[in-house]
Amino acid sequence: PEMGRTLVELFYDVVSPYSWLGFEVLCRYQHIWNIDLRFRPAFLGGVMQATGNKPPAMLPKRAEYMLKDIKRMAKYYQVPVQISEDDFQRIFSTSNLGAMRFITAIDMTQPRYLETLSREFWMRFWSQVSIFTPNYIIFSQVARQAGLSPELSQKLLEMISSPAVKNRLKETTEEAIKYGAFGMPAVVAHFNGEPHLFFGSDRLELLGSVIGE
Repeated sequence: PEMGRTLVELFYDVVSPYSWLGFEVLCRYQHIWNIDLRFRPAFLGGVMQATGNKPPAMLPKRAEYMLKDIKRMAKYYQVPVQISEDDFQRIFSTSNLGAMRFITAIDMTQPRYLETLSREFWMRFWSQVSIFTPNYIIFSQVARQAGLSPELSQKLLEMISSPAVKNRLKETTEEAIKYGAFGMPAVVAHFNGEPHLFFGSDRLELLGSVIGE
């Protein structure tokens, strides 16, 4: 980071609506706070498995609360998250590994598109909600929405199954775990020579206070 700027890393997965909320709020704060925001696409499934965590919605009372909570936060932060009970079930039955590899591939080739592409995946999964199944046709559509050329999109699709992309996603996920992450979003602020982990999208005021904002 530039002198005197705090590096803030956001470990996120587009399968997570809370990650979307945290992402949008940090995207806004990066223009106000003295921070360098670094997006770190990671795999939530890998974090859950490594830490023995369970999806919160598996507990019925918690799922009930999450629906209300996400709706309230979406309204408060003005992020167009649409969510219903069926969405939880649908999410558990799909793999988003391909989507996170696709996003990792853009991070490795054309990182300037990372923010837009990630947002388009959330829009597709959590706003237009009609189709959730991540497949290659959908990846191409999302890429087009994000302003990527068909050539670049094709290149990313070819990269998805490459060891380079798989390893990069795995390494980023392991890094999140090393910082203490057990779910997402995981926000790590590097301040006074040490990393400070904040979990979730509702700790950003606290993050601000720790880094002197």
